[in-house]
Amino acid sequence: MVVRWAAPLLPRVIGHRGAAAAAPENTLPSLREAKRQGAGGVEFDAKLTADGVPVLFHDETLDRTTNGRGPVARTRLLDIRRLDAGLWFGPEWRRTPVPLLEDALKLVVELDLDVNVEIKPCPGREVETAQQVVRVIGQVWPRERKPPLLSSFAPGSLLAARLAAPELPRGLLLWDDPEGWASQARELACVSVHCAEQYLTAGWAAEIKRAGYALAVYTVNDPVRARVLTGWGADAIITDRPDVVAGAI
Repeated sequence: MVVRWAAPLLPRVIGHRGAAAAAPENTLPSLREAKRQGAGGVEFDAKLTADGVPVLFHDETLDRTTNGRGPVARTRLLDIRRLDAGLWFGPEWRRTPVPLLEDALKLVVELDLDVNVEIKPCPGREVETAQQVVRVIGQVWPRERKPPLLSSFAPGSLLAARLAAPELPRGLLLWDDPEGWASQARELACVSVHCAEQYLTAGWAAEIKRAGYALAVYTVNDPVRARVLTGWGADAIITDRPDVVAGAI
């Protein structure tokens, strides 16, 4: 059954990993920048350290977005917190740390933003990652606020989230148009479907909407394309450039 909310499930413009075109992705400064640029919500990735603590991180390894090396899943929180997650983006971001999921959620509340937490497990940690994400949300998220939306490409993570916290809404992340997406979304009791803009078609968008799901599209940085997608029925545009997209739709 698709859960309905009194307020819109998804804000019109969602900052991708914060505002990833203007600040280092998945950091607290990037979340602040998304707010400054007019986003109604933010999306970011939650992954576990070696000692099981959820942090904001996209890749399986530290190499691209920090001065560290090696797998995130083999690195303890203490060592991850010593890394620089900003210098790769520009010298003005030097000494920006990798944030805890807990700190990111608290900042989102302070900024009065909606949030889409993508559960981004390393291989074999699908259940554990979902459970720890849900645990942190339960500890820090105010009960009076609209709950975070949990999304994932990993069905095992969404199932674990459903079992641990059925009250938290879930979104199924898809790349292309796989056979059986509708049955998978139904079985996981998802409320939204999140599609890659390069694979979404007008027909598929209409099918998603007819099935009763909210539709989010990622990662859209072209304002003309954003207008086309909203014309197809997209409820939310996930973008690295919230200011550009917000001014177009």
